[in-house]
Amino acid sequence: MATPTPRRARTLAFANQKGGCGKTTTAVNLAGALVAQGERVLVIDNDPQAHATLALGVAPDKGASMAEVLFGDRPLDKILRRVQSGLFLAPASLDLGRFEAGASRLLRPEAALATALRDLSAAVDWVLIDCPPRADGILTANALVAADTVCLVVETGAFSLQGAIRAKGLLERMASDLDTELDLKVIATLFNRRSQFAREVLIGMQARFGELLFDTAIRESVRLREAAGHGVPVQVLDPESKAAGDFRALAEEVSAYLRRREPELQPD
Repeated sequence: MATPTPRRARTLAFANQKGGCGKTTTAVNLAGALVAQGERVLVIDNDPQAHATLALGVAPDKGASMAEVLFGDRPLDKILRRVQSGLFLAPASLDLGRFEAGASRLLRPEAALATALRDLSAAVDWVLIDCPPRADGILTANALVAADTVCLVVETGAFSLQGAIRAKGLLERMASDLDTELDLKVIATLFNRRSQFAREVLIGMQARFGELLFDTAIRESVRLREAAGHGVPVQVLDPESKAAGDFRALAEEVSAYLRRREPELQPD
């Protein structure tokens, strides 16, 4: 009997063309929700600002980081930090900026992350990649090549829909230039149910993105900011909070979506 091929990790990237949209918050707290469901999750901080690293309680520039991995100087499993049971972090540092600046001198720099993940992905169930606030840079290109699905994270605020449409176009053009398939989904964040304007923006997102938009909208929450300040996902700080409930619902929706895609993602 042939030995079954182990299922590789489901890999998501979180991107936008701007900061302040809740991208890092979504990556970190979705990871926490998946861990609460018994999954093994790796968060890769691919942003020189290292916000996901900080949000998981790790100081940047203290030890090896994703810069060494992308330059090929160190395997991915040698930089991982175990931040809680089932949750691992590949931290960022300012040295990631050196990779962005020097990528043109490297051979196929856009494939560095996908290459690094090959030997690791069977050890975890999920890989969540937090991208920098630049949709057309080499760090985001690495995430596009490595990810099964790219999540465009959009806050329900002023001018956000127009910016999201531009970011979607940038991601589509980059995927075409890289000759890689782009499976794109959209996540609405920073939603205030009491705001008529926010409700109108969400309706506009539903009209513009249709089935690309996940049904779960992540609400504004002080608990999310407090959790980041404590260096833990909100599921650790306050598992009964509305914020934890939002990410639990998003985790269930994302899991169901990736399960439907599973046959086309698995190697022959």
